[in-house]
Amino acid sequence: MTTSFKTTSNYYLELINTFPPRPITNEAQLITTQERIDFILDKKNITQEDRDYLKVLATLVYEYEEEHEPMPVLRGIELLKALINEDNLQYHNLISIFDDESTVIKVLEKKQEITAQQIQKLSNFFHLSPSMFLASE
Repeated sequence: MTTSFKTTSNYYLELINTFPPRPITNEAQLITTQERIDFILDKKNITQEDRDYLKVLATLVYEYEEEHEPMPVLRGIELLKALINEDNLQYHNLISIFDDESTVIKVLEKKQEITAQQIQKLSNFFHLSPSMFLASE
């Protein structure tokens, strides 16, 4: 079975020659690669060649970050706080889950436990598994 690749354009070869993709082994290389990605993304017209090249660079960044900068897994109240912040929510946005703002505050301050019903509602609201809202401690 043979597979064929598109003919490599001169522009794509120029991208590779200007900044050859290599495995990232340290923070300085990571920053340089991210700067190169930003440079291309700042262009007005991004071509398919740009997209293909960005995919290669993004894969290298991802592999480095997975090995050297693992993302912490948030659960329970810490996850809820992060979601509220990320979605720019106000306490009143969660009244349908907690019945009133004072309960939201008590839960976030860990002065009141989240009920099973609230966990299910949070799961539906944020489209996450209910287990993500169980206490992480």
